[in-house]
Amino acid sequence: MVKKLAFLLPVFLLAACGEEPAPAPAPTATPEPVATLPATDQDLFAELLAEACPDLEPVNTAVCRRGMGATTVACDYGLGEDEFMRNDATLVVNEAGDGWMIQDPEAVCAQ
Repeated sequence: MVKKLAFLLPVFLLAACGEEPAPAPAPTATPEPVATLPATDQDLFAELLAEACPDLEPVNTAVCRRGMGATTVACDYGLGEDEFMRNDATLVVNEAGDGWMIQDPEAVCAQ
């Protein structure tokens, strides 16, 4: 019986020593939300082109591509009854940083 108590005594002492109070959690700063730009789909491109070039026929088909981390978007599009994407334009972030605009509207409207 004494041998069992002699064996269990160090276990109880170790268990008693391990009960330290947990450190208080350090406050962390909440990150600011990042403004995201709208996705560049056919409807958005058609709207931007109609604003920049009101005399052009409406966009029939458009495909816009943006590389990861890129600040520009390359768009190929077709106007009116044209099923083929014969024209191209580049979109850039507007001055406010919350939307897209056509990079060179004069050149795009002249196509």
